[in-house]
Amino acid sequence: MKKTAIAFIEYLKNEKRYSKHTIIAYNKDIDQFINYCSGQYEIQTFGEISHIYIRSWIVSLSNEDISTKSINRKISSIRSLFKFLKRKGMINRNPTSKIVAPKVAKRLPNFIRKEELDKLLNLTVKEDDYPINRDLLIVELFYSSGMRRSELIDLKISDVRFSDRLIKVLGKGNKERLIPITPEIKNKIKAYITLRDNSFEIETEYLFLTNAGKKMYPKYVYNIVTRLLGQITSSTKRSPHILRHSFATHLTNNGADINAIKNLLGHANLAATQIYTHNSIEKLKSVYEQSHPKAKRAL
Repeated sequence: MKKTAIAFIEYLKNEKRYSKHTIIAYNKDIDQFINYCSGQYEIQTFGEISHIYIRSWIVSLSNEDISTKSINRKISSIRSLFKFLKRKGMINRNPTSKIVAPKVAKRLPNFIRKEELDKLLNLTVKEDDYPINRDLLIVELFYSSGMRRSELIDLKISDVRFSDRLIKVLGKGNKERLIPITPEIKNKIKAYITLRDNSFEIETEYLFLTNAGKKMYPKYVYNIVTRLLGQITSSTKRSPHILRHSFATHLTNNGADINAIKNLLGHANLAATQIYTHNSIEKLKSVYEQSHPKAKRAL
């Protein structure tokens, strides 16, 4: 079997042009599978392998506490191998056709607690300190709008419609959307623009600038958010995307319509937004256990 497996690996390398890293992963998965089949069932050829042996191998992986994601990757490697063998006429049937990959549990998105963010956003700072006023506004805008990092970087002053209290955002696929802002944030943006214009003798439409008066770039924004969030939370997740998660989670937990959240986030479909409902369900369970008479008696 190992000679046949080598032929498959060579096919991936020379014809499919897979990366070195991918080749190593495939080789390791297939070698592990061959060793299991020969060791457990004394199988000598791929033609002897049925879906029952593959399922047995999957169970053994699960018993070793290997993650579902890793198991699915291994199954994918074996599927590719048997498709290759069937196409080359080395086997009569593909045993992986009866294999259903285990479902990967969706991870709930991390988020920052409202109390922690309030502590940061209520800091008193000097009105003429450009960097700190800019940095705090960036964090607040991420949290209050749910926009992506790339969307914030590309914001222009003309994108802010002060009279309507709306910000025009250009999202993925060049799709425009309008995000409402509160009167407080509107005033903060106005004050920031005045400070920005007084700080730099440069004409540019971009709303947020570096300390040198240049257009911001992803790592610059990431460092700002990571540094400020590090002052209020011990969580290792402190990126701009965590603020986007926080925006959606807090809206969901306070009863906002899921379709409205979808539109505010700029998601193409509802499935991408529905993950936030899991956090809401957990909150409902907590409220029920603390408040409902029957739940209290059960405790």
